[in-house]
Amino acid sequence: MTEFVNRPLRLKPRSGLAVQYAAIRALFLRELQTRFGHYRLGYLWAILEPGLIIAFKLILFNTIRERMAPGIEFSVFLIVGVCLFYMVMRSMTKNLGVVASNRGLFIYRSVKPIDAIIARTFLEFCLYFFCFIVFSLLLIWSGYHLNFSHIPFFFLIWVVMFFLALGLAMIMAVIGDLSPEISKFISGSMIVFYLMSGLLFSINSIPEKFLPYILWNPVVHGLEYARWAVSPTYSTQYVSFWYLCVCTLIVFFSGLLLYKVREKDMLKSK
Repeated sequence: MTEFVNRPLRLKPRSGLAVQYAAIRALFLRELQTRFGHYRLGYLWAILEPGLIIAFKLILFNTIRERMAPGIEFSVFLIVGVCLFYMVMRSMTKNLGVVASNRGLFIYRSVKPIDAIIARTFLEFCLYFFCFIVFSLLLIWSGYHLNFSHIPFFFLIWVVMFFLALGLAMIMAVIGDLSPEISKFISGSMIVFYLMSGLLFSINSIPEKFLPYILWNPVVHGLEYARWAVSPTYSTQYVSFWYLCVCTLIVFFSGLLLYKVREKDMLKSK
């Protein structure tokens, strides 16, 4: 009995993936608490914040209607676009300062900057995907029609866009750690990204001679296919799913390469 009591407890070693999962989960919960835990409405604000953005744009651009979005009801057009676009854009802007805000945690060997980047990006994904579900239910309740025959493809678009956002987030994290001045410039220049992503207009309503200036942006392709997935009468003649996938792979691995080059510098205290 004495030998059993005095025997040291042997903990089963965890794999690298298990350690990383634990770190990402902890950082995800910490990010959720930091951003929304101090509000009076608590975690309800996590949904209200992006929800108010969507509601404001619905009211503001309600007068445009089908003139700018042929083949799809404008409210459906806008909600799909806003949720997907803001998931990508907020992943970029929120990760500009991710290294500085989590640097104190990097003294622990199990916590890496990539874990914080993934946690922040996944939080934006969860927030805006949940907002899409809530607003879609409200639209259906209000009498709007959403077609769910292509729902697996719709989920696939969200997954591809998540990895595109993650690749961009890694690039933004590296830039933000290198130069806070450049990160401020990037935050201010997001209006250009906003206007060039087809968020408020359908590319089907743009003269063909101007399309090359829009179609270089892979986000446009993602938004257009997501709209088609819930409204098959919407035309996708100008966009390419393979272009979206190729751009996502290039951006993701470019971000991963930049991160690996800068990882040791990110871990150093400044």
